[in-house]
Amino acid sequence: MHKLLWAKSIDNKWLNLTNLDLTNLHATGVYIIWHGGENPRIVRIGQGNIAARLAGHRLNHQIMRFIESGNMMVTWAEIETQAVRDGVETFLATQFPPLIKDKLPDVQPIQASSPFV
Repeated sequence: MHKLLWAKSIDNKWLNLTNLDLTNLHATGVYIIWHGGENPRIVRIGQGNIAARLAGHRLNHQIMRFIESGNMMVTWAEIETQAVRDGVETFLATQFPPLIKDKLPDVQPIQASSPFV
């Protein structure tokens, strides 16, 4: 299993996508966006330049419409290697099927630690 270090706030809380300062975020890896509320759900799983991807998602109505269900939360784990990012993204999307799906990389899943344990 690939052990990942998932991002949280300095006080060990999940990060709010809508007010997260992306200015000094220079990470490449995989990320998970979900909404809170009474019935939390994974909204989007992806990979790449975290700051750029999250900035784009904040402008995407298809993603941000889920704020009506609860706060939009996010976490990410840095992964430098493209092949590992592809495998981990595939694994995470299988484990936590997102409401908004992209075509997954056509690779074998790489088992990785969950942020939710």
